Amino acid sequence: MSTTASAKPSLTGVRIKARKGAVKAQAKHEPSSTSPPPPPSISSSPPPVFRDQLYKHLETVPENDFDSFTTKLVQAGSTLEYLKYADALFEIVLVGGLLQPGGSYVDDGAPVSPFTIFNAKEPADVDDLKKYVEVLNKLIRRYKYLQKPLEESSLPTLLQYIHRWSPAQKEKLAYTTGLLLSQGLANGSCLQSLTKDHLVKDSVSVSVVTLIFKAYLVDQSMDHLAGTLKRGGIKDMLLFFPPNKRTSKELEDHFKKANLPAVAEWWAKRQSTIIKDSIISDLRESLEREDTPEQAQESPIAETELVSCIWQGLMASVDWSARPDQIEGLALREVGKYTPIIQPFCNGAKTEVALINVVQVYCYEDTRIIKAFPQILKVLYNKDCISDQAIIYWHQKGSKPQGRQHFLKSTEALVKFLQEQEDDSDEDDE
Repeated sequence: MSTTASAKPSLTGVRIKARKGAVKAQAKHEPSSTSPPPPPSISSSPPPVFRDQLYKHLETVPENDFDSFTTKLVQAGSTLEYLKYADALFEIVLVGGLLQPGGSYVDDGAPVSPFTIFNAKEPADVDDLKKYVEVLNKLIRRYKYLQKPLEESSLPTLLQYIHRWSPAQKEKLAYTTGLLLSQGLANGSCLQSLTKDHLVKDSVSVSVVTLIFKAYLVDQSMDHLAGTLKRGGIKDMLLFFPPNKRTSKELEDHFKKANLPAVAEWWAKRQSTIIKDSIISDLRESLEREDTPEQAQESPIAETELVSCIWQGLMASVDWSARPDQIEGLALREVGKYTPIIQPFCNGAKTEVALINVVQVYCYEDTRIIKAFPQILKVLYNKDCISDQAIIYWHQKGSKPQGRQHFLKSTEALVKFLQEQEDDSDEDDE
């Protein structure tokens, strides 16, 4: 018999619970204090001991030494639990201290944080606040896990309490939020906090959003801002306005007066697109039901845009899967079928010329039917959608640049015929 003791079997994949003493020994990042901190609670402020330890790192830094503030904040992250106290961290660096539920400061006699955006100069200046945001940018780049609590918890909470601060402080927080959004450090969804009733009713929300947009557009384009709003789920800008001012005109006038015409123009185009999409959708539904759509009673978009929208919507419903040699014939049949829908919207020479140009660009972009352009004009003319004067004017000076020479040459015979008809009519009148 062997005297060697057999090896004890191992439990593969089984987690062994550590002893309490071992867990305590490994708690290296817990802030030191005379008594153990209470367990973290979502509904209550974190222990002030975290704040006090963070202040010790920051209070030795000279005022406006932003590089040193960055260094100290990064160093503090190695000993303080930033992830556990992320909300407290951002309360300290953004609004200067810990907050209680409801938005008031914890009243324990603590001074304002040595580093906070509220220490920025007054009146608030975007370029000055960029220095503070750059510190946060470098901190978040070092500790990437801080970005999620910033955009999902800290910023939404601070924005819903923004009415509690002075006008200068509101301005600083709004500008800072705009810079954080423009640099991709936060998501546009945080702005949803500003749609709460207590902020909307007194126009606090719209004034704050205006400042946020001003800071954002310093370095970014309106298209960039529009993308941020879309990704953040901000679908209706009117929700930031008091209920009695939720009209497109109020919104456009407000942003024009605030020297943000790009926002007003973007909103107007967006509303126009929504209306056009709705018209196209209604047309398609009517066609599926084989109804004749009725003319809109009143539309906020121009007639020239409306007729373009109708043409695009009708053509989008055509099944173009015919043989190549049958495409032109199909196009003429479909146009003839849709003329009863188009004709009521062709009110005057300006709209008629706009329709011809829409057809010109459409045929230019779909080369399968480019040769059918003169025949399409004949169909529209015979069905009273366009007049001979509109066709002649288009040919002389109203055409679009897309394929202009081709389309002018291909319609020469039609235009000559219409001019002769017009001359004969003038002679008969004499």
